[in-house]
Amino acid sequence: MAISTGAMTRFPRIDDNHDKLHGDRLSMELQPENLMTVAESVLAQVSEFAVSYAFSILGAIVLIVAGFIVAGVVQRAVTRTLRRFPSFDITLTTFFATIARYAVLVLVGVTVLAQFGVQTASIIAALGAAGLAIGLALQGTLQNIAAGIMLLVLKPFRIGEYVEASGISGTVQSIGLFATEMKTVDGLYILAPNSSLWNTSVTNFTRNPLRRNDLAIGIGYGDDINLAQETMLDLAKADARILSEPAPAVFVSELGDSAVGITLRYWTQTADWWQTRLDMTKAGKEAFDAKGISIPFPQRDVHYLPVEAEPQGKSVGKAGAAAAGSKK
Repeated sequence: MAISTGAMTRFPRIDDNHDKLHGDRLSMELQPENLMTVAESVLAQVSEFAVSYAFSILGAIVLIVAGFIVAGVVQRAVTRTLRRFPSFDITLTTFFATIARYAVLVLVGVTVLAQFGVQTASIIAALGAAGLAIGLALQGTLQNIAAGIMLLVLKPFRIGEYVEASGISGTVQSIGLFATEMKTVDGLYILAPNSSLWNTSVTNFTRNPLRRNDLAIGIGYGDDINLAQETMLDLAKADARILSEPAPAVFVSELGDSAVGITLRYWTQTADWWQTRLDMTKAGKEAFDAKGISIPFPQRDVHYLPVEAEPQGKSVGKAGAAAAGSKK
């Protein structure tokens, strides 16, 4: 149905009235007195918040500053205390001092949150759950840390000592919380997890100041045993690196297949162990050669016993009889 022009003029559209009302309301809100009212309301709310939490904020700032100061003091105190014990490793000293510092800071953080009404019990529970989850995820790493602490406390080996453990051997270069660095005699670098070293037997070759050496040399069965013993004993007494107490000794240690074993037993300083063994081996060979004492090669006697062969016809007959019996 069509609407006349007069009717449209008499009844204006509702949209035009709505736009007009919205514009009037917006113009009223943007007036200066209304803006001032809104600003004053916001400032009042901010002031009320600042006044109500002013002491809490000030206390939190004081606690944080004091907490860092106390944490530093505690760290230095722990370091000084542990350094009074010469047997306490510097790595372990640093570790415990750092743990003490962060423990103080965590306590300060929980106290600051309590100033603002935060439920610290739930935070502590969350930290405990997170610590448990991290511990399960890093179980192997934590085992290495625990083993590292035990190695640093009990000291089965120290830096510079030659040890053998878990199928590896070498000179200890450094001992950390996670792993131990070693260097083999041929210059190889080994990084061994602490848990593998702690959970096995450790042989320390350089911990004791003295070491015993058993040097065995075989002589022929036809050689003079007493002369060989005297020769080896004279060599030991002539070497200044071999200790006179305990006194060196020579004895027959084995009656082998091709040689009589003569063993020279002596004690030296641990640092001289390898070199004296090498020197005494060479000197023993030269002295035996000079006195006509032989060092035989390994040998085995093979005795051949002839077996009479059976006549060919007899053996063939036996074979035929066996074949006939099998056919039956």
